[in-house]
Amino acid sequence: MNKHMERTSRWLKRHARPLEAARWEALFEKGSKPKVLEYLKAFQNEDGGFGHGIEPDFQLPDSSPMAAWAASQVLTELNVSSKEPLLQQMVSYLLRTYDHHTGMWPSVIPEVNQYPHAPWWTWREGVQSNWMFNPGAEIAGFLIECSQANTEAWSTGVESAGKALQHLMNAHEMDFHEWQCYQNLWISLNRNAEQVQGHLPYSIQQVQAHLLSLGEECLIMDPSEWGNGYGALPTDIISSPQHPLYSQYKPLVLENLRYFLRTLKEEGVWDISWDWGGGSKAFAIAEQQWKGITAVHRWKKINAFQEEW
Repeated sequence: MNKHMERTSRWLKRHARPLEAARWEALFEKGSKPKVLEYLKAFQNEDGGFGHGIEPDFQLPDSSPMAAWAASQVLTELNVSSKEPLLQQMVSYLLRTYDHHTGMWPSVIPEVNQYPHAPWWTWREGVQSNWMFNPGAEIAGFLIECSQANTEAWSTGVESAGKALQHLMNAHEMDFHEWQCYQNLWISLNRNAEQVQGHLPYSIQQVQAHLLSLGEECLIMDPSEWGNGYGALPTDIISSPQHPLYSQYKPLVLENLRYFLRTLKEEGVWDISWDWGGGSKAFAIAEQQWKGITAVHRWKKINAFQEEW
């Protein structure tokens, strides 16, 4: 572990949530996966869903699909077995909250408004049209990955994926957070191509071509704009050297990684580029939590390209 990572490790163990500290140890220090699950379980409710600010920008303690999505990313990161009880309970929650008509899970629920939250998470009538398949596309892929073919969970994932792809293929532009959900769906479909291909309205090759085109439109090409506002850094789109866009944008990706190292604070973490406005105490807590989450995410990206430097 290099000196920069050592500084991050110390900060996480002193100041981050136990969940991020355990994830760091599991990813970079040969720590235990069960320890991560122990801390992840603390965010799970009796209904199998997740809440309690696992996504720090909304503090709703009750279960929501967006919080379940945040938990699913941790489970995917560690390749947790589909037999893990925590995961099985979450799948049951997702099946109960799925909307067969739209193919979506609600991105924001009314109860969010009763607790501290970022303004973009505020629920209002019709707000789902802003979010569309964020996070539903990625949840669909998660269900496909963690289920046996032709089970209820698998069939729900495939049904949702089909509706999500209809939306994708008709889109001419896309918010990069929703795009990232689609990229993770595409990864899941690729890994399960033999089982799913005949059940989808488009071929995986068609999906890939259109997805990559939309992804290029999301990229902030000018390094002077990085960190100044809302938009996708190259590594938000291009996740590894195996990514189809990597060869085309390799110099930009490597500059993005150098940017990460240049902007790393002395204490070992990065500042975040957003806030809730108003200087609330709730945001001050969320900001600290996001620093831990961002540190884990960015070091994962840096390490994914370590052979390319």
